[in-house]
Amino acid sequence: MHLSLPNVLTYVRILAVPALVACLFFLKGDTARWSAFALFVFAGITDWLDGYLARIWEQQSTLGRMLDPIADKLLVGAVLMMLVHDGTIGGWSIWAAVIILCREILVSGLREFLAELNVKIHVTQLAKWKTTMQMIALGVLLAGPAAEKIVPGIMTGGIVILWIAALLTLWTGYDYLKAGVVHAMER
Repeated sequence: MHLSLPNVLTYVRILAVPALVACLFFLKGDTARWSAFALFVFAGITDWLDGYLARIWEQQSTLGRMLDPIADKLLVGAVLMMLVHDGTIGGWSIWAAVIILCREILVSGLREFLAELNVKIHVTQLAKWKTTMQMIALGVLLAGPAAEKIVPGIMTGGIVILWIAALLTLWTGYDYLKAGVVHAMER
């Protein structure tokens, strides 16, 4: 099961993270931006595809359930760090990146804690919207200055969407934290 196609797609997504970082770190200009954007879109497609295939082929595995959220968090964390590093996300918008990153770590810790209690917290529709907004914002900001040449103002739009994702992140993070505290207090 560890070499099922859904799991292989997750492995590929994990490997895309250092490749994406390398694009932004070693390449320059529009080439760096479009290469990183292409890798990010590819990783997003593998994220959707691995879950879809695992469900329809009934190849869901413990390994896949463990690695899928790790791959997602590695991707989001690395992209946020690189966008702050290169100044795409700056000023007050760094707070949006910090909020998103902190929520990712908080939810990972809560899920691990709750798993020890045999408690499962299901992903809400609002959390799915948060993820969608977050991925759109990161994709737009990755293309960044290169995309700005084609669609003026797109960077501002990306920052606005990043803030929307951060606000949804606070809301959904609070929901996870509240559920975690309730279960911890019951024990």
